[in-house]
Amino acid sequence: MAGADKPNVVITRWWWVRHAPVRNDGGNIYGQSDIACDTTDTYVFNAVAKVLPRQAVWYSSNLMRTHQTAEAIWGAGFPRPAALKWEADLAEQNLGRWQGMNRAQFIASRPVGASWFADINEPAPGGESFMDLYNRTRRTIERINAEAAGKDIIAVAHGGTIRAAVGFALGGQPERGLSFDIDNCSVTRLDYFASPDRTVWRLPMVNQQPWIADPAHAAMHQPAGPEVKKLA
Repeated sequence: MAGADKPNVVITRWWWVRHAPVRNDGGNIYGQSDIACDTTDTYVFNAVAKVLPRQAVWYSSNLMRTHQTAEAIWGAGFPRPAALKWEADLAEQNLGRWQGMNRAQFIASRPVGASWFADINEPAPGGESFMDLYNRTRRTIERINAEAAGKDIIAVAHGGTIRAAVGFALGGQPERGLSFDIDNCSVTRLDYFASPDRTVWRLPMVNQQPWIADPAHAAMHQPAGPEVKKLA
């Protein structure tokens, strides 16, 4: 399925943007805590705004850090859309009683090389498992694919949500989605091709960081060491 030149093929393009960095978490896990993000780096938002499609429908989670990130992109000169649709099922994983715990200490207590807070089927105490997050993300993507077929979709969401979307696009393998880094403000594009007899996903780019052409900003956005890297 090569693309738009084939008859009866509908291409729906997803442009996922992870929210801007959270600076006021005190080094603690925040998960679904409704915490603000830092949108002061105008260079980053100018760069992100340049790569996103102008004629798109916009979605975000229900958490304020995604709304603040969308506002920062519009403030960088991107034309404000008619609406930003909130989808609670695109929120970060509910990490239950792990929320508020020191992140570095928690990650140090997990198996070496772990790419997430826990095994995909292990729920946080009083919260969700990654599979719970994956399943609600998958259901939301499937619904929006039907509602907005053939359109560009910009979805401002979270590290866990975008990893779940990548795992879905990789043939419904959530654990493979967890193999990818998703940095703050990065852009991930997933294209959904649908014809009467077949559907398929393509992944043109994952974790693109449009600002890294500037060495100073590239250095500022280098990930922290594995013991403190913010997974969510």
